[in-house]
Parts: sequence; C-alpha cells; structure tokens
Amino acid sequence: MKIDKDTVDKIAHLARLEFENEAAKEAMIKDMNNMLGFIDKLNELDTNNVEPLIYMSEEVNVLREDEVKVEITQQEALKNAPKKDSDYFKVPKVMGKN
Repeated sequence: MKIDKDTVDKIAHLARLEFENEAAKEAMIKDMNNMLGFIDKLNELDTNNVEPLIYMSEEVNVLREDEVKVEITQQEALKNAPKKDSDYFKVPKVMGKN
C-alpha cells in the first residue's frame, strides 16, 4: 500500500486536520509511507512459535480488599465547609428549570 495525496486528504478530513502548505502535506505523506514500510518489515517476521505478549512485565499488581471504615464523621466533614446545612454541603445550583 502506498499513501498518496488523495489518501492524506481523506484522512485529514476525517481527523479535521489542516496543513499549512504543500510541503507539510508532502512531509506527512513521507512519514506515513515510512510507517507503512516499518509495518511491512514487521510482517516479514515469522511469529508462528511466539507466544502473544499480554503483559509488559512479570510484576503482579498487589490489591487490597475493599473495607468499609469511617475515617471522619459527617459533622467533621461539614466543619470546614464554606456553606452547609445541618446535614449537607450547600453548593450553587448548576441546572435550571426549562
């Protein structure tokens, strides 16, 4: 496959890209053709006996169990609130009626 000006124009339209001049478009064509050449080079490799790589390392994520615990009380949380009710934070209205 070879990238030409029409292909770059279609991709630029889909990605909402604009090129400053023809030189920038030509540079993009060259870069995209280099990428495709690299992929073609990778396709030459024989990977029949290679296991797929699922993780980049052998490290295992150490997770902890979720435990419900009360760090602060409701009154302590409301203590420094700029505006509050007896039980809730007061915040500005963000949605109005239509």
